[in-house]
Amino acid sequence: MRWSKSMNENALRAYFRAKGEETGCLAYRARMHRFFAELEPSLSVTEQNLAERVRYILRSNIFGDAELERLRREAIPSSNGIATAGNAAPLDAQQTAYVDAAVNIPFVANSDDDGIVSYELEKMRSILEESKLETRSMPLENRPRLPRIPLSKRNRAVVRALNPMLVTYLEASRDLCETDSILFGAALAVCRIIGAKLPVAGRATQKSSAIPAWRKRIEDRVAKARALIGRLTSFRSDNNRPRIMRTVRMAFAWTNISLFQPDITQKLTERIDDLKQKIAAWGKRIRRFSERSRRFNQNRLFQSDQKRLYKSLERPEVCGAPMDPVTITPEDVAEAVRRAPNWKSPGLDGLHHYWLKGFVVCHAVLARQFQEALDQKSLPSLFTTGSLIWFLKIRIPQTRANTAPSRVYPPYIRH
Repeated sequence: MRWSKSMNENALRAYFRAKGEETGCLAYRARMHRFFAELEPSLSVTEQNLAERVRYILRSNIFGDAELERLRREAIPSSNGIATAGNAAPLDAQQTAYVDAAVNIPFVANSDDDGIVSYELEKMRSILEESKLETRSMPLENRPRLPRIPLSKRNRAVVRALNPMLVTYLEASRDLCETDSILFGAALAVCRIIGAKLPVAGRATQKSSAIPAWRKRIEDRVAKARALIGRLTSFRSDNNRPRIMRTVRMAFAWTNISLFQPDITQKLTERIDDLKQKIAAWGKRIRRFSERSRRFNQNRLFQSDQKRLYKSLERPEVCGAPMDPVTITPEDVAEAVRRAPNWKSPGLDGLHHYWLKGFVVCHAVLARQFQEALDQKSLPSLFTTGSLIWFLKIRIPQTRANTAPSRVYPPYIRH
């Protein structure tokens, strides 16, 4: 179905009227569909198709700000008086302060001198909803890296404008992971609204694995050997399924052993024992290399931070006294967030402390969900797992200008 200009205008009129009477997240769709059916009785569209069309109209800038304001006034005549009474400044094509008829929140005006045209609240709400839906089922490693945005008045105004929009989403949040996804979607929406540059690819770069390559290779060999032992044992127990037969034939391929010779049971036993010896040898190799790596790391830690080394060697003392009950309040969350640096390196979720400071409506929800996690003694791994990044520090060679004596390292630890 091809949408004409009049159909697009009626879709926006139904949207503004439904938003003016219902401020819920998705509850306005039924009302918008009913209003659109009154304006266009000959058309048959679903609620989803109508909502997608309205979202496309708002994002593609088919209508200008003046036309959108005219359609809003036609849909909600009472918003005309509210919008003109609250603004003392004259209307301008590029710098205008609108008023949302639903929740009476002013639009973000462009107070900076960079000439960037401000977004109105309807577009901001649409971008927020799309960003939230985009990040709902996205893995953490595929999330885009959020940039550091300037601490300008305009950017703070955008964050303040999105604050009341998050209330509906946060009230429906079930756990900490969902709350984190909502906050990340809101931060992504802010970056898109202000025009911040986002990387095309996700945050999943070439990270070094915690398991060394040599150990992975050996563990793969051990896994294949154990799987082969299981197939050979099944064949020795008269299991003649096609998959088992095919694996046994491949195991004895390049040999003069036939699966139907009289001493096949003895040959199977010898092959199983040989594989078990290989697995034992590979396990000793892993333990030997792991012990060497542990000694190497301890020696290097002894050079850089002896206190940390000795603390790691101490055995932790188990305290038998029970912990006093802890009550987490929204003020505790706000105080902890206030003392945290804005742009410190984020965790696995990629969310900086700046966004937790800006979206103040999340403090009560976080306090409640952290209290539930503390009572249930179950915290998601998202909040307990971090990433370690190594930085290479180049040592400055001693020259004539630098006559300071070189650092003398203590001896290595002997094991």
